[in-house]
Amino acid sequence: MSATAEVTASATPPARTKKKLIIIVAGLLLTVLVGGGGAVYLMKKKAAAAHTEEDGGKTSARKKEPRVPPIFVALDPFVVNLADKDVDRFAQIGLTLEVENDRFADEMKPFMPAIRNAILLVLTSKTSHELLARSGKEALGVEITRAVVRPMGIDIADEVEAPQEDVEHAADADADQAEAEATDGDTAAGKNADSQNPVKRVHFSSFIIQ
Repeated sequence: MSATAEVTASATPPARTKKKLIIIVAGLLLTVLVGGGGAVYLMKKKAAAAHTEEDGGKTSARKKEPRVPPIFVALDPFVVNLADKDVDRFAQIGLTLEVENDRFADEMKPFMPAIRNAILLVLTSKTSHELLARSGKEALGVEITRAVVRPMGIDIADEVEAPQEDVEHAADADADQAEAEATDGDTAAGKNADSQNPVKRVHFSSFIIQ
């Protein structure tokens, strides 16, 4: 064998070894990438499953909460003359009272003539201008909730707006009282008598003014 052949034969194995090394390294890198991707996918899938399970638990809890339907007391429609002075105007109003429970709805029945009278007095004190606006209807509803329980011996005090000068003079005193009320946990909202009114709100089923 010549010297050239010996040199070629000795140079060939290192080149093949280098190629094999590159293939092995590439295979290892591919294995690491595939394995890492699989691990990330499994982690994401596990997190999604945990989130779904948690949300499903909340949804189930919400579905299990019983919803108590409101108690309504429907009244016969009212047809009244309004308090307009320049022209004769009248209103035809249908309303339904929403009360706190069935027991109070039954307690109202013996007082119904007096309750209707109280509502009539409120309606006939209003003008068409007051009742045409949405704010007027809302204010009327609040006033009726207080009027209907008075014949039953429940007196819900009306909120009376203080004169402006009284408000200005009492501003400093109110600021001092606010901190004390917050400390005691007895705020003005907590003292509001409306929170104790068994008639929660008034729903108008019809409202016609002519």
